[in-house]
Amino acid sequence: MSENHDENVKNENTGSPGILSPDLRSMTLPELQDFLQELGEPKFRAGQLFSWLHEKCARTPEEMTNLPASLRQRVADGIFAAETVQVQVSAEDGTRKYLFRMPDGELVESVLLRYHHGNTVCVSSQVGCRMGCSFCASTLKGLSRSLRPSEILEQIYAITRDTGERISNVVVMGMGEPLDNYENVLRFIELLTCEGGLHISQRNVTVSTCGLVPEIRKLAGEHLQITLAISLHAATDAQRQAIMPIAKRYALKELMEACAFYVEETGRRVTFEYSLIRGVNDTEEDAQNLSKLAKPLGAHVNLIPVNPVRETGMQPTERGQVLAFQKKLESRGVNATIRRELGRDIDGACGQLRNRNLTDETAL
Repeated sequence: MSENHDENVKNENTGSPGILSPDLRSMTLPELQDFLQELGEPKFRAGQLFSWLHEKCARTPEEMTNLPASLRQRVADGIFAAETVQVQVSAEDGTRKYLFRMPDGELVESVLLRYHHGNTVCVSSQVGCRMGCSFCASTLKGLSRSLRPSEILEQIYAITRDTGERISNVVVMGMGEPLDNYENVLRFIELLTCEGGLHISQRNVTVSTCGLVPEIRKLAGEHLQITLAISLHAATDAQRQAIMPIAKRYALKELMEACAFYVEETGRRVTFEYSLIRGVNDTEEDAQNLSKLAKPLGAHVNLIPVNPVRETGMQPTERGQVLAFQKKLESRGVNATIRRELGRDIDGACGQLRNRNLTDETAL
């Protein structure tokens, strides 16, 4: 893990609106031990508190029944729970989309996806996004702020409390650009996967990025066993620059070199997320160009019919053409799957539910 974690989280814990310092759910066990010892509490209390905060997903100090009442009162200001504003449930497949309000009033989205291999939660890492991808609803209102480790974790914990079901996989692919919130996302992964918490395997964690090259190289140096997903969405610089502003900063050559470095350093295969947009990136030539990028890396390609977003006007590629695109990739030796379309009867695209809620509040 990065050597800057402690300093970063400490700085993030001061002066941020709405959450009282110290932010206990963002602390590691050793940090909790130090904190409680400063309060004059025995060291073993930290393990009990850590278990309540992470393994048992406690909402309030009152639930922490093996802690003295005096200690519960002293730590109360450092514990918060997200408020569930709205839950949409798909009548088709049971997908649950959540809108949470953080202590400062900011709204974030999370999604519970049910698969045969277990439950996956897709979490947000920021409130909004500043990357400006033209097909994404998350970026329409810009970036408000980044989320703390505790606020990313709390999305998972709130869903766990609501459903009573175990979460086996986590995808950091909701609102925001995870590598634009690098230190807090790394701390989140550390807390999510450590013993004493939910202890989810790193191999069951996926982090998505639109292509921040320096951060990809930095992440490679962490030697985590997570899956790195690259939001590629186009296979030439010209196409990518037309729909993703980040491509004007980092060319595909730089991005592919960073991906190769990541594979070499971690031994982990990267995934290319490729949203198929009708008439934009779904031709045979596009499939050929994509194959030339994916095959040398041994990358897996995840094809995603883009979610229709009213504000962007972009529409998904038709099902038959999606299948044909997949076959074209496979014929060139590229492993490609089509993402199962869950929750299409509710606000499917990341950011849609938040944007609609913000619009409704403005209209009041």
